[in-house]
This record gives sequence, structure tokens and C-alpha cells, in this order.
Amino acid sequence: MAIPVGLSTASVWPQNAAAGFQLAGALGYDGVEVMVWADPISQDVDALRRCVRNHGVPILAIHAPCLLITQRIWSPDPEVRLRRSVEAASDLGAPTVVVHPPFRWQRRYADRFTELVAELESSSGIAIAVENMFPVKPLGRGRSVSAFKPSIDPTDAGHSHYTLDLSHTAAAQEDAVELAKRMGTGLQHLHLADGTGAPRDEHLIPGRGGQPCDQVCEMLAANGFTGQVVLEINTRNARNPAERARDLAEALLFARLHLDR
Repeated sequence: MAIPVGLSTASVWPQNAAAGFQLAGALGYDGVEVMVWADPISQDVDALRRCVRNHGVPILAIHAPCLLITQRIWSPDPEVRLRRSVEAASDLGAPTVVVHPPFRWQRRYADRFTELVAELESSSGIAIAVENMFPVKPLGRGRSVSAFKPSIDPTDAGHSHYTLDLSHTAAAQEDAVELAKRMGTGLQHLHLADGTGAPRDEHLIPGRGGQPCDQVCEMLAANGFTGQVVLEINTRNARNPAERARDLAEALLFARLHLDR
């Protein structure tokens, strides 16, 4: 079966999630990943259900609110936010929840994160795919540090399912192919994007940076990948909606070309 290719609603920012559904349907994407953040639609299961119905586009994944700017969405408690994300995925028929590793300062959450993820997967049947991250370089310091526990690499903790983000491997200057191999059959979800290797999260259109986006896609196709590939790219500099649509169409074409084996 063809690997489903979805569009992250974050890819249409500053437009809202509804625009993400509309563009995904118009361009021929197989579904969407909903980034839960400040956009009220992204937080509202009933509104998302209407988007699915209105545009005929299913939800492939829910991205839990894990960013620094989303620490108060649904709850200040990260465990509650993850549980709400799993409930939303179940209600909306999404097979996957994407979540970041815990921040180091979320001590109680971090101490039981691995067990919590396993418990929620077992009780819900939803794959909770923990994402690789990248270090940051604090102002005035020469070395990079990880804000995540135990590290930016979720395979260090060990989970049943993973998300591989190629913009994050670029920012971390990590070998994406080797990380994919370490994730092995646990690799459930690919955030397809590119990066130049600069120490920031660029989320370029695949093919516009230095990541082995083509190689990773072809490897997944050859290995019988059964998860989802989602374009999570930055189009905020698009001059108008038509230019954004062209960028998203180019990204979809790249994915289809390298996943079709």
C-alpha cells in the first residue's frame, strides 16, 4: 500500500488549521497532522471534526502541545496535555500522537515519561511517537546543551514508537539515516523537512537544504514502512496564499517521487 503523505497544519501558519485542511484537500494530500497550539481550532475536537467533514481530509496524527509557547494549552500539567492529545486522537480517528521528550525542568513528568507513554499506548491503541529534538546554544556560551531529558535522542530512553524529524537532525548536525536505523521498526512517523545545518529549526522544503530527505524516503519505501509521512515545513515567508500553495505542492511532489517504489 502507498505510504500516506500528510500536511502539518503548522505548515500554513499564520493561517489557521482550517486553512491547512482546505489546502491539503485541494493539493491532494492524504491527510493532515494537527499541531495543537494557540489556534483555537487546533484545540477544539468538534471544530476539527467539522474540518474533516467539510474537506474530506482525515487526520493522520495529533501533535501534542509541547512547545514552550504552548505550555498552558489545555493544562499547565504536561501529563494532562499528553492525555488530552491521546483522547483527541481517539475521538478523531487519528492513529498517531506526536510528542516531544520532556524538558529537564519537568522533573516529575520526565521521571515517569517512558512508563506513561507505554501505559497510554496500551490503553488507547494509539501510537505515541516520541520525536528527536536538537540542542540549543545559550547566549554567551560556546557549547550546546540539551533542554530535554534524558537527551535529544528518544532512542536513549527507548520507546515503542518514534517520530523522525529531518529539520531537527539538521539543527543537531546528526546523521538522519543512522538515527532512522536506530529507531528501526519503531519509526512510526516522519516529519519531512530540510535544513542547512544551522543551529536552528528551519523546516525548509525538502530538497532545499542538506538533509538526505530523498534517501530517507526511499529507505522507508523499500523497508515496508507502515506509518505516516508528514510535511512539516515553514511557509511563513510566502508572499501570498498562492505562493504558499505552490511551496506545499512542491513538497508533496518531492515526497511522492521518493516514496513511490
